[in-house]
Amino acid sequence: MIKILIADDHAIVREGLKQIVAEESDMKVTGEAANADEVFEILRTNHFDIAIIDINMPGKSGLDLLKDLKIQNPKLPVLILSMYGEEQYGIRALKAGALGYLRKVSAPNELVTAIRKIVSGGRYISQPLAEKLADTVDDSYNKLPHEILSDREYEVMCKIASGESAEKISGDLSISIHTFYTYRNRIFEKMNMKSNVELTQYVINNKLNE
Repeated sequence: MIKILIADDHAIVREGLKQIVAEESDMKVTGEAANADEVFEILRTNHFDIAIIDINMPGKSGLDLLKDLKIQNPKLPVLILSMYGEEQYGIRALKAGALGYLRKVSAPNELVTAIRKIVSGGRYISQPLAEKLADTVDDSYNKLPHEILSDREYEVMCKIASGESAEKISGDLSISIHTFYTYRNRIFEKMNMKSNVELTQYVINNKLNE
């Protein structure tokens, strides 16, 4: 039996994933968590064959949680589940230690296949993500401005470009307004930009909002 841990702050998403898995006789969701603290609490007393983690959770993000898991539970395979396209977070997730990256819209058709492939020792990589990976190993590949940002800076950039207010972003990420502006100023400096409008246009032009 493949034992699965699901970490997503939305109960309806967890329920939907459980229903997909329930159709398989050799798989079962045996643990659920709504945030990073709950993940580690469950892992203290339970064993899982794979963890499915939402990339966008309150407080500690899915990428931060993934990095901590790789330190504390290095043998636990992780599949990142995301509403964002591969262009936005796929490469970052794989570099952080995930063995797969799956968009939520693809979960009904691809989740079971992804789980089986990862549990059997492989990786689950979609065609768009595979093409992006190929670009990163090309000798002629040069980093774009957004690729020098830290994971948290990148997350803040995407939220700014989506039109969210400083207050909402701060609340979602559990950081202070001051810390938000520190991140924003650091992003502007690294990317040589001066305004949210300029940043938003960059995100749109590079299709990072898809």
